Amino acid sequence: MAPKPVRVADGVWRIAGDLRSAMNVYLIEDGNGVTQFDAGTKTMRKHVERIAAEMGGLNRVVLGHSHADHRGTAAATRAPVLCHSDELDDALGDGGRHYMDLEQIPWWFTRYLYPPLLKHWDGGPVKIAETLSEGDEVAGFEVVHLPGHAPGLIGLWRESDGVALVSDVVYQVDSIRLKPLPEEVAPMVPHPVWAHDYPTSIESVRKLAGLGARCVLPGHEGALEGTPEHVATALNRAADRAAATPGT
Repeated sequence: MAPKPVRVADGVWRIAGDLRSAMNVYLIEDGNGVTQFDAGTKTMRKHVERIAAEMGGLNRVVLGHSHADHRGTAAATRAPVLCHSDELDDALGDGGRHYMDLEQIPWWFTRYLYPPLLKHWDGGPVKIAETLSEGDEVAGFEVVHLPGHAPGLIGLWRESDGVALVSDVVYQVDSIRLKPLPEEVAPMVPHPVWAHDYPTSIESVRKLAGLGARCVLPGHEGALEGTPEHVATALNRAADRAAATPGT
C-alpha cells in the first residue's frame, strides 16, 4: 500500500514514495485546497493526486527544481506549475540531465543503474504557467533562491515557525547510493556529479544555515530538526565537509 501522508509541520504534509519511500512530495494547506512543493517521480502521480483531492484539490505545483526525481508528477497535472525563472529552460527540457556527469560516479553498479532510474522517474518536460523569484510569497511561505545543485533550485521559508522546505539543497541520504546517512554525517551536500555548480551549492547550504530554521524538510528522507543553533551547526558542518572533500 502507498504510504499515507504525514503531517510534518503546521499545515504541511509529506508524501513519501518510490524507491525506499525516499522521494518526498509536500502538500501545503492553501485556502480550500493545497499547494504541492516538489513533484517526486512519475510513479507517485496517482497517489499524490488522490491525496490532494481528498484535501480539497490541487491549486498549484511548485518545483523545487526540475531533476527527474522532482518533476515526475508535474507533466501530467492539470494544475498550474511554477518554478524559478532560472529553472525554466531545464523544466521545459531535459531536467538538467545535460550537466550531470554520471561517468564520475565512483561505484560501477550505481553508475550503471542511474541512467535507467532517471528515465523511470522522469515524467518529462513540464509546461510552466508562471515563474518565481526570491522573495515571492507562496501559500504563506517565502521563496528563497538556493542555486548550485540546479540553477533555479528554490526553497520555501516560513519565518514564523522556522520551517524550510528545501528540495535538494541538502540530502539526508547518500546521494549516490540512496542509503540513509548515519546521524554523525547527516545532512550532506548532494554529490557534485548531479550539480550545475557545486561550489555554489555549498554556499547555498550556508545561506540556508543563516535563516535560523528549526525544521528543514528535504527532498529525500526525513527532516533535520532542532534548535536554530543545532540546525545551523549541522548545515555548516555539511558545507565545510563538502568544501574540504567534494562528495562527502
